[in-house]
Amino acid sequence: MTVNTAYGLNMDVIEEKFAWKKEQAQGREESLFAVFEQDLSEQEKQLLQFLYAYMPLHDLADYDGAFFLNHIRQVLQVQADMPWGARIPDEIFVNYVLPYRVNNENIDHSRSVIYEELAERVQHLSMTDAILETNYWCHERATYIGTDIRTVSPLTIMRTALGRCGEQSTLTVTALRSIGIPARQCYTPRWAHCDSNHAWVEAWADGEWHFLGACEPEPVLDEGWFRLPAKRAMLVHTRVFADYNGPEEVTTTHPWYTEINLLAHYADVKTIHIHVTDEAGKPVVAEVQFQLYNSAEFYPLTSLMTDDQGHASLTTGYGDLFIHAYTSSVWGTAFLNTNTSSELTLVLKRYNIPVYAEHTTTNTSPTVVREEWKMTPPVAPVIDSGAKVDESTAHQHIQRIKAGTAIRTAFEHTFIDQEQARQYAEEWQLPTDRLWNILQTAKGNGEEIAAFLGECTLAELALGLRLLESLRPKDLTDTFRPVLHDHLQGVISLDEASHIYSSDWDQYVLCPRVHFEMLTPYRNYFADQWNTEQQHAFRSDPMLLATVLEQEIAVNNHIDRYTGMATPAAAHQLGVTDSVSRDIAFVAAARSLGIAARLEPLNAIPQYQLQGTWHSVQWKQEQSTFVEDSVLASATGQIQFVRASDDVEVVAEYQHNFTVAIFENGIYRTLDIPYGEKEVYQQPYNVLAGNYRLTTGTRLEDGSVLGTFTYFNVQPDQQIEVELVFRTEQQQIPVLLETLPEPLQHHIYSLQPNDEKEDRKEGYILAWLEPEREPTKHLLRELAELRAELEIWAGDIHLLIADEQEYGAVILDPLPAQSQIAIDSNYQFLEQWSDCLTSLGGDQLPVVIVVDTQHRVRYCLQGYKLGTGKELLRIVNGMNIDIHQEKN
Repeated sequence: MTVNTAYGLNMDVIEEKFAWKKEQAQGREESLFAVFEQDLSEQEKQLLQFLYAYMPLHDLADYDGAFFLNHIRQVLQVQADMPWGARIPDEIFVNYVLPYRVNNENIDHSRSVIYEELAERVQHLSMTDAILETNYWCHERATYIGTDIRTVSPLTIMRTALGRCGEQSTLTVTALRSIGIPARQCYTPRWAHCDSNHAWVEAWADGEWHFLGACEPEPVLDEGWFRLPAKRAMLVHTRVFADYNGPEEVTTTHPWYTEINLLAHYADVKTIHIHVTDEAGKPVVAEVQFQLYNSAEFYPLTSLMTDDQGHASLTTGYGDLFIHAYTSSVWGTAFLNTNTSSELTLVLKRYNIPVYAEHTTTNTSPTVVREEWKMTPPVAPVIDSGAKVDESTAHQHIQRIKAGTAIRTAFEHTFIDQEQARQYAEEWQLPTDRLWNILQTAKGNGEEIAAFLGECTLAELALGLRLLESLRPKDLTDTFRPVLHDHLQGVISLDEASHIYSSDWDQYVLCPRVHFEMLTPYRNYFADQWNTEQQHAFRSDPMLLATVLEQEIAVNNHIDRYTGMATPAAAHQLGVTDSVSRDIAFVAAARSLGIAARLEPLNAIPQYQLQGTWHSVQWKQEQSTFVEDSVLASATGQIQFVRASDDVEVVAEYQHNFTVAIFENGIYRTLDIPYGEKEVYQQPYNVLAGNYRLTTGTRLEDGSVLGTFTYFNVQPDQQIEVELVFRTEQQQIPVLLETLPEPLQHHIYSLQPNDEKEDRKEGYILAWLEPEREPTKHLLRELAELRAELEIWAGDIHLLIADEQEYGAVILDPLPAQSQIAIDSNYQFLEQWSDCLTSLGGDQLPVVIVVDTQHRVRYCLQGYKLGTGKELLRIVNGMNIDIHQEKN
């Protein structure tokens, strides 16, 4: 074994993997590998080979060798310049400082930009204080917002001052690494007790890992609002782009990356053992998915291959899991309660559910099999206040938070405002409201978007605006002029035969967005690939284009952790990519030639439109090994959801309380019906023929779930009706406190506006908020989503904040009309509640309390819990029933 003495790298393994990657990347050999012809030190050469060896294919497609060499040289320079650089162990350095990406974000030059801003601030601090200071800097640059799943780059987060938790943690890890501090992004892939997930950061200081909330500073390390919820997690992991030999448990070993298990840092854990056999009792080498109910589907927290004895083990928490094991021909599932069991034997069968037997002949009465189940999460921990800090430190921290918010707010005030948008609209003769919507959404990228329009001719402006309107909101924040001009000029240059303006044209020809890839120029690239005669042939029969692309792009789905990330032109140029990126490249190439194309909404199958009809692309190289997956890959039927006869007026919401999944290659894949869709009884859904599992679930207050599986089959050209059956459990509304003390009654009364100094008929919701924190933002969003339902309730909603400076962070307009903001200076009023409610033993915000008309406390929640809005609606509606019963 050849070992680099500087970093302990196994160069035999690295050189072997590097050679394989180089062979795959022959389509971009000059761009990627000419850099090795430069005068490199042995250190630079080995680190560059290390990066290439474990690099995902999409990075080989989208970036050049010069980028990676510059990155290495910058990292080495920072290591030499920062006082802690020499103290970082080799294995920590190569895994948690050197990597150029954190997760699946778009890559940019953020490390050098952030270093210039941050280095002097931390140069003379200890590692611990430098980590804390870096998080204060991150707070100055970004706050939380819920967005789509595409992870933007750190510079985009800084440009918009907004990001979801995965993006905030990407920024924070990048910032720490930019100053040479080891850092990693930690994920709980899905919470067990509520329908969401979360990402945060761990940073290494003087030999130990510590956690922190990204862009949410605390005065000390190992604190954050997620600290208590993490005690209920079933898995917390991080990803290393290398073969990993560190101390943590490895959950997934992959040739190109490793996932390691960090759950023991946060929660009580135990090891469970899965034994997989065939029907004869012989061990089976199979993939085992450890699944968790979340957002009405069963999500694989992680997957492990069994050994030759059919065994796999996982360290997890004390809650329920759903175990799904499969091979290319057999599969099986079972529920496992880790509280009571540590072992499970799973027998895999070819035909595992009765629905695969004979089907009924009537179209609207499919053979169905129902299975009821209950999933229970780990128990809620005892609430505590966490680490104590002295009064001076706490006061200084509060001032730092206020100062950081002011810095970020001042930056946001530099964005294009409505008056500037009006002036631009007048100059360009464009509708003011449409232009303002675009520029407002672009935030810190508004000037770039305006510059693009300013460079359009008068004849191009209307189409340019339509191009911008075809994009997703996030696209407007990180798409620049060269990209926009390529797509605008690309559609303008289409010949008259293909330049057809229809209702679908903007969405399926003009729009450059296909899936969740980064937007790049590709129209001119694809238009240059084929001559006029070939392009006409492709328009007449788009399957000819698919056939050509299938020959020119090899598919390898065993390299990249995330699919669909390669940009279209780069994937084609490289000549090898994952199947989703290949599908995206087809759609992009088709649109570049004026062919309406898309990824079909429910299954993401590439489709083209011919004579007004959508046709699915059939790739020859992709055939299912499970013959029962579908009769024909192109065969379709319809599902019509119907309300169950015993329904108790449960509102069906997709990925809130139900999903439907098709069985493919041994596992169930959830259909991409729009998130939150409620009008599900109104229309049939066109689906592939095959076997399906409908999952319905009702999340109870303790986080457990009452659920049902409904198995059924869709035959080609068949429309079937499937009942949505929701199990419910009568949940009493408890009385947590019989008599509210007089001072607290008086204080609630004092919160009323002067012209409303009388008790409302139906009670009060009081919510103490931290507007800068993600949990509060979730709560406010949920209240806004339930505005109509809560306005029916004749009670007041008092939103209490600690300081007048936080007013601007709570916008009342989308909230229920009875919502009011009040000041509880330093949460002094909240402290009085702690004396009478034992559940308020800590300082986890938000705190939500419901008081009825008799001044009894009926609900109290402290800390993070997604779904609080619906719980509040249930409580206040139940109080109405109580009032009616008491009157009678």
